[in-house]
Amino acid sequence: MSTFVVQRNGRAVSAEELAPLAFSGYAHFTAMQVRGGRTRGLDLHLERLRSASMELFDRALPDDRVRACLRAALRAGPDDLSLTATVYSPAGEFTVAGPDVEPELLVRTGPAASGPQGPLALAVVEYERVLPAVKHVGEVAKTYFLRQAVGQGFDDAAFVDRRARLSEGSIWNLAFWDGAAVVWPEAEMLGGTTMAVVRRQLDRLGVPQRVQEVTLADLPALAGAVVMNSWTPGVAVRRIGSVSLPEAPSFVSVLHRAYQAEPLTAP
Repeated sequence: MSTFVVQRNGRAVSAEELAPLAFSGYAHFTAMQVRGGRTRGLDLHLERLRSASMELFDRALPDDRVRACLRAALRAGPDDLSLTATVYSPAGEFTVAGPDVEPELLVRTGPAASGPQGPLALAVVEYERVLPAVKHVGEVAKTYFLRQAVGQGFDDAAFVDRRARLSEGSIWNLAFWDGAAVVWPEAEMLGGTTMAVVRRQLDRLGVPQRVQEVTLADLPALAGAVVMNSWTPGVAVRRIGSVSLPEAPSFVSVLHRAYQAEPLTAP
């Protein structure tokens, strides 16, 4: 019977092999939703793993090896699932691995997800991630600020940098709507794979979009906002801090339409 798995380098992993990783925080990952054994933006996930590996380890696993590990995990599971692929060094933390130490790949599958219904209220937190362009593990601040936000009556948190620019959410990219065009915030952040999928499909659909700095003071002039991640291409945001925003169902709809236009690809 198909089930969810944890595999190391394409094979079932033992508790003894997992134990050291439970205490390791020097790694990076990508997360995706799989439907019918296929996913959107596979090229973007592979590029993310390559570039982050070069940044953290000065070397990267070949794409064909990564794809083989993804296929091995998918064969063991149901047609629809969530998948996380984590790259780490077997040399562990607090050391510089030699040139003969190759990164390894841990793949975990779980139930398919589609994100919250929304609309969401986001608390505003001044925070800038270390290595923001890398989707790395061990980020205690993201969960900490999420918990703080929920304790204050919000659903999640949105981050502003030292220049008061909105950048991203705890586990989300932000996108805004001015009534005619999609507005992507300009700041140091993680560029999400769903964000990249949506952006290239918006181009193909002829939907205007631009990148600009967005501060809290700019929000009243905007016509809507969403968060997006591997779960979903858009969940409406009704409030950021004390600023209320229209739910803009047409904006959410165009983002979902763009995402659905991206073909599903098998690893």
